[in-house]
Amino acid sequence: MKTTNLLAAALVAALAVAGCKKKEEVTPVVTPEPTPAPTMTPEIMPTDPNPGMSMPSDPAAASTFVVRSIDVGSAIGADNRVSSPSTTFLPTDTIYAAVASDGSASSVNVGAKWTFEDGQLVNEASQAIAPTGPAVTTFNISKPDGFPAGRYKVEIMVDGQSAGMSEFEVR
Repeated sequence: MKTTNLLAAALVAALAVAGCKKKEEVTPVVTPEPTPAPTMTPEIMPTDPNPGMSMPSDPAAASTFVVRSIDVGSAIGADNRVSSPSTTFLPTDTIYAAVASDGSASSVNVGAKWTFEDGQLVNEASQAIAPTGPAVTTFNISKPDGFPAGRYKVEIMVDGQSAGMSEFEVR
């Protein structure tokens, strides 16, 4: 029985020591997620003097050509500018489009696409030019037996890209 009493006393002593001990708070260990390294984006400097217009792949062939205005009328002067601007024409009129431009380029293809009402093609023409400053390029359409009455437009294209349009009516 002595052994049992000794064991009981040892157990009570162990419990007493354990009970007197201050409880330690357990703090969970949280490993912070690694912070991603900052991403470096190189600064991109625009090289296109006319954003929105596509640049040629060969920088040496880059041009500064811009269309300044598109005027329509029934007559042009010696300077190729429309001398009688109008937006209304007779069926038998010759209709001129004068494209005023500025800039320089080794070669630019300027075109005019004339359409009737819902896009029916009336005429399409183009000219290759090599401007070295202000220039005026003209286009015209005529129909001796007369154009049908209705709404028309001429769209000016520069190297296949639209550079603007002008609408008019035949009455």
